[in-house]
Amino acid sequence: MELSQAKIINLPKILDARGNLSVIEEKKQIPFEIERTYWIYDVPGGEVRGGHAYRKNEEFIVALSGSFDVILDDGSDRKVFSLNRSYYGLYVPNGIWRQMVNFSTNSVAMILASTKFDLSDYIYNYSLFKDQVI
Repeated sequence: MELSQAKIINLPKILDARGNLSVIEEKKQIPFEIERTYWIYDVPGGEVRGGHAYRKNEEFIVALSGSFDVILDDGSDRKVFSLNRSYYGLYVPNGIWRQMVNFSTNSVAMILASTKFDLSDYIYNYSLFKDQVI
């Protein structure tokens, strides 16, 4: 998969004096059906999350609170996306190596996934990943 397919997607932002609202609908704002949702929080300073790729799973990552960076790598190119607003997120296609770094205090990362958890879908070894994608 090419890194060029990863992209920031702006979500609808409904402004209201009582507080704003954003929405994510499968196959509308994001290009897949949602099979799993999880979130990452209470990440200690300096820790890195991710460090893997998926064979099949696609993801949409949103910073619900705080900020963090997502480093994506397709085996040839590398790009850093900074997420710090809850009204946009990062679409990550399958076949892309990902790491999440620079978590701010009290940050919350919500991840929508296209597949249920399947350990066999993960590639944890970067050398193996490069061998399979190049």
